[in-house]
Amino acid sequence: MGKVTGFLEYRRVKETYEPIDARLKHYHEFVLELNVEQARVQGARCMDCGIPFCNNGCPVNNLIPDWNDLVYQDDWRAAIDALHATNNFPEFTGRICPAPCEAACTLNLTDEPVGIKSIERAIIDRAWSEGWVAPQPPPFRTGKRVAVIGSGPAGLAAAQQLARAGHDVTVFEKNDRVGGLLRYGIPDFKLDKELIDRRVVQMEAEGVTFRTGVLVGSLPEGSKVGNLARETVSPEELTQTFDAVLLAGGAEQPRDLPVPGRSLRGVHFAMEFLPQQNRVNAGDTLPEQLHAGGKHVIVIGGGDTGADCVGTSNRHGAASVTQFELLPMPPERENKALTWPYWPFKLRTSSSHEEGCEREFAIATKEFLGEDGQLTGIRTVRLEWEGGKMTEIPGSEEELRADLVLLAMGFVGPVASILDAFGVDKDARGNVQAGADEVGGYATNVPKVFAAGDMRRGQSLVVWAIREGRQAARAVDEFLMGASDLPR
Repeated sequence: MGKVTGFLEYRRVKETYEPIDARLKHYHEFVLELNVEQARVQGARCMDCGIPFCNNGCPVNNLIPDWNDLVYQDDWRAAIDALHATNNFPEFTGRICPAPCEAACTLNLTDEPVGIKSIERAIIDRAWSEGWVAPQPPPFRTGKRVAVIGSGPAGLAAAQQLARAGHDVTVFEKNDRVGGLLRYGIPDFKLDKELIDRRVVQMEAEGVTFRTGVLVGSLPEGSKVGNLARETVSPEELTQTFDAVLLAGGAEQPRDLPVPGRSLRGVHFAMEFLPQQNRVNAGDTLPEQLHAGGKHVIVIGGGDTGADCVGTSNRHGAASVTQFELLPMPPERENKALTWPYWPFKLRTSSSHEEGCEREFAIATKEFLGEDGQLTGIRTVRLEWEGGKMTEIPGSEEELRADLVLLAMGFVGPVASILDAFGVDKDARGNVQAGADEVGGYATNVPKVFAAGDMRRGQSLVVWAIREGRQAARAVDEFLMGASDLPR
């Protein structure tokens, strides 16, 4: 805990943002994080609550009360050790995690929760600046070889854990840079890609080999999944060459909207739009970039990916940005007595929304309108929800102008052709069939092939991917060595 009476004495202080007119002119991070003294005061608000629900609210079971207290005591070096004990990459989660731990905070029942996410970010950023984050090469090598498919958060977490256990780990990434959807799915203004690059340097010093531009298996013809591969490797080659293979790619198959006019120019998936801007920011020259400048943009999908499209469109200089959500507008405040300590249902307004966006709820798209093959508008209908079922409201159809429509309705699962090439069983949702039990967890039906992250559980949070990568690493280590000292 922090200070015994801290939660009574101190108010929550949130991280602030660079002004909107300034941050819309660039793609850099704009969050102004807590200074040392602010973080200490926020750590003091952590209560001696008996049962720290925040630990279970956090998918990686971060030792939150421990490092809150260490920050309050000004022992930052011990705080980063406690933070790294459960989380390989707190600089990622400290920026882009929605913080279910804060929803579960006991103080959140009657007050504002402890600013756990802001303290986490302050700890890891100070640790990097002080030089406390260093490679941890293993004291010995096992001689076992592991292939990790995918360099997103699940693959990176698993690779780091396995390398520290002494295995020779090779990470295969189909795109030209390491990071998976961290690299090309999350805008730079939310996650600076230098944060990924410095972890790659650390992991290479620990013995991890990265092979970028390598596609394992094949993608179906006409696939919209991002692929910058220069070469391919067959699953058979990997299973013959390596002692274990871990499937840790993303759930990259986007959910489509098959309504009339879908083939018009100007209707695109979010993951066609967002990666291009990240590549341009990295210095790449694209033959043609999807650009929202001067256009009336409609984003279909009310989640984080949709908000990322909003923020990027505003930085492009869009004439207008409108975001559609199929569900009705949530309440502005949750019923804490009903939902705590679980993730609450309430209206969430992101920094991208604050930069300029019209939000429409309980609305569905009936048709994309166009002329000469080019999108010009969209026909919509209002919805009424009752008993979990939606019905169209008669007479509510209208047409809206649209020069660019971005489909951000989530992902239906991993690419089936890659899973089929390995011969792994799939569940009803098309994900890899593999449990998460302590014994036999993360193993597929194919000998020495394991799965973790979005490929196993479906589209989820970065923090869940890190958890699964760590747990899968332990399962692989047990498979190779008969026992494991890695944390689960």
